[in-house]
Amino acid sequence: TVARELLGTYLIRRIGHEQLIGKIVEVEAYIGEDDPACHASRGKTNRTALMFGPPGYAYIYFIYGMYYCLNAVTEAEGFPAAVLIRAVQPIAGIEKMKKLRKNSRLHQLTNGPGKLCQAFALDKGLNGVDLCSGEVFISAGEAVSTAHISVSSRIGIREGKDAPWRFYIKDNAFLSK
Repeated sequence: TVARELLGTYLIRRIGHEQLIGKIVEVEAYIGEDDPACHASRGKTNRTALMFGPPGYAYIYFIYGMYYCLNAVTEAEGFPAAVLIRAVQPIAGIEKMKKLRKNSRLHQLTNGPGKLCQAFALDKGLNGVDLCSGEVFISAGEAVSTAHISVSSRIGIREGKDAPWRFYIKDNAFLSK
C-alpha cells in the first residue's frame, strides 16, 4: 500500500534558504467513502474535494481548533483516499523546527501530526500543494524492510478505529504513541 511505502521517505519543507527534513516514521491510511473515519465518508464537500482529486497533493486540515494535520492524497482521481503523516524523525533543520515549535526537546518535536505541522510550518495555506515538488514535498529516502514495519489500528479516532491501517517503523523514538 502507499501508506507502507511512505515509511522511510523524506518530508521536505523549504522555508527561504532553509530546508527542514524529516524521515516519515508513522502514517495512517483513510480509504474511501466506506471508511467511517475518512473525511470523505459523507461525500464530496468543499473541505474534502482535494481527497477526490489526483494523487500526490497535500490535504491539510485544522482539528480541535488548534492543530493542522498533513495528508498525502493517494488514489486515482474520483476515489477519495489519503495517508495522514502522523510522525517524522527530524533529519535536518532541527534548530528551525525547535523555534517553530517553541520546544527544545528533540524527542517531542515531531512525534504527532499536529507537532510535525508546527515544526514544519504547515498550515491551511499549503493545502492542495503538489507533494512532488515545491515548498513541501516527499522525496525518496531510506528503504524500510517489512520486518521493521508494525501494523496496528488507527489511533485518536472514534469510528473505524479497528481498521489495521496504521503503519510505523518499529522502535522509532519519534512515534506519536
